[in-house]
This record gives sequence, C-alpha cells and structure tokens, in this order.
Amino acid sequence: MERKYSIIIPVYNRPDEIDELLESLTHQTYSNFEVIVVEDGSRILCDFISEKYLHKLDIKYLFKENEGQGFARNYGYKNATGDYYIVFDSDCIIPVHYLETVNEYLDHHKLDAYGGPDKAHPSFSPIQKAISYSMTSLFTSGGTRGHKKGIGPFHPRSFNMGIAPEVFKKTGGYNLPFKGEDIEFSIRILKNGFRTGLIPEAFVYHKRRTNWKTFFIQLHFFGTARINISRYYPDQLKLVHFFPLIFTLGLAFMLLALPFLNSVFYVLFCLYLLFALILFFNSLWIYKNLKIALMSVIAGFIQLVAYGTGFFQEGIKKIWKS
Repeated sequence: MERKYSIIIPVYNRPDEIDELLESLTHQTYSNFEVIVVEDGSRILCDFISEKYLHKLDIKYLFKENEGQGFARNYGYKNATGDYYIVFDSDCIIPVHYLETVNEYLDHHKLDAYGGPDKAHPSFSPIQKAISYSMTSLFTSGGTRGHKKGIGPFHPRSFNMGIAPEVFKKTGGYNLPFKGEDIEFSIRILKNGFRTGLIPEAFVYHKRRTNWKTFFIQLHFFGTARINISRYYPDQLKLVHFFPLIFTLGLAFMLLALPFLNSVFYVLFCLYLLFALILFFNSLWIYKNLKIALMSVIAGFIQLVAYGTGFFQEGIKKIWKS
C-alpha cells in the first residue's frame, strides 16, 4: 500500500545535527514523504540548513516560540498532510531502508502507533558507542528502548516513533512539553484503545552524548521524569523502576563500608565487580573492542547512578509536596 509519511523533527539549537539527519533522508528507498522541521524557539537557527534541501526533499521549515519538544511535535502534527506521522529526534541518522521497512510492516500489521530501536553507527566515537551500549543493554535498561517488548503493552518512545493521524486527533498529542512527555503520551495512546507495537527492523542511528558529564545530566533528567509521570499515572511506577535507586544506594553503602573492610563491603564489592564484568564481556562480544568494553562499564555505572539520584531527588519532592 502506498502511504504518504510526514516526518516531524523538533530542533533546538542544533543545526549540525539536523543537517546529518536531513542528508540521511535524501537516500531513502521509499520516496513518498514530507519533512517538517519545527524550530522550537532556537537562538541558533537551522533555517539555512533546511533551505539546502529544498530541491532534494519535500520539506517545510516552521518556527515557533520555545515551549519544549513535546509541544513542538504537536505543532508539526498540526501541519502534517501525510497518511502516517513519524517523529525523530534531531540527533538521529536514518538508514536508507527505514521508510520502506515501516511501510511493508504496516501492510501486514495494523498498528495505530509504533516504535523502533536505536543503534550505534559505525562512525560513532568510542564513548558514543559505549553510551549506546549502556542505553540499550538488557543489563542496564532492561532492553526497554525497542530491543524487546518487555512486560505489558509496548510503549513507543519519541526518538523513533510513528502514529496514525487518528491518534493525534483523539489524544491531542503531547500533554507535557518535556520531562517524560513521550512516556505520558504512550500511556494515553494505550488508554484510548489504540494498538501499539515494535517494528524491530525500523531502527535509527541515535547519536549519544560525547562526554560523561552531559550523559550524567541526561540520565539524571530521565530519573526525575519517571517520578514526574507517576504524578499523573501512579500505577505506571513499577518495581523495575526502582532498580537504579537500589543500585545507587548499594554503591553508597559499599563506599561507606570501605574504611572498615567488613563483610558488608566485601559482599557488595563482589556483586558490583560481577556486574562490571558482565557489562565488560557483553560489550566486548558486541563491539570486539577493549576500549569500548571498558568505557561501557563506566557508562553503565554512570547511567544507573545518574538515573537513581534523579529518581530519588524527585521522589523526595513528590513525598514532601503530598
């Protein structure tokens, strides 16, 4: 079935990223699509980047006041003319087969909304590959970012997500500008009776942070976002979401026990060493690179501690205000 796709890309102060993304879209094997770039009140505009592709893509450049990526996506939805809407983060690179893969999958599976995985591109730096490993690994994230369906219905994430126009009409799109906006949107999609699913081969190359500090800040934000979602949907806070907090508290207890070298310290040390070895050898098996494997251990620990501390801090605020 021939469908027209509307690709919506919110962007904020990232002209270089949007250039790579748009360039990747010029190589799609499926050609019936439009691109809508929504500039979310950026100080560093990407209008000149969009103009580069006027003769290569069916592209619209829209500017709006800064309200957050959730509302920027809504603005794109309102201006879309396609039979199906797709959202990408601006730091993605799209494989040439992406739209063809999605279109073929939708021919055989009735999905009102879908999500796809993210992978590391061969050109990514070692730290980006290590962070990509940590963000997608079963051992650090439970494989929730599109590598398995997990427990319960599939919740698409907005770095790589598609919806039918009826979904936007009925839900009104994103209710939150940021801080877990895609999770909240996915919950309402399901509560409205729409069918969601994972398209395993509809992956994108998702560029990661390029240093540990920005990675920590990002994951700390994710931890606060999970608590933020629970304010609206308390039933969506599952036991698995407490794992990074437990990991962080255990690490803190181990460090506190270090001066005493007692049994508590040795037990915790052995557990964390085992976890580090699992990350190391799993990453080594995937990338066949010692440097990336070592950095994957660092990325895994940073991810869990950053998420755990954000989860804890926002949880304390929630309890205090209740």
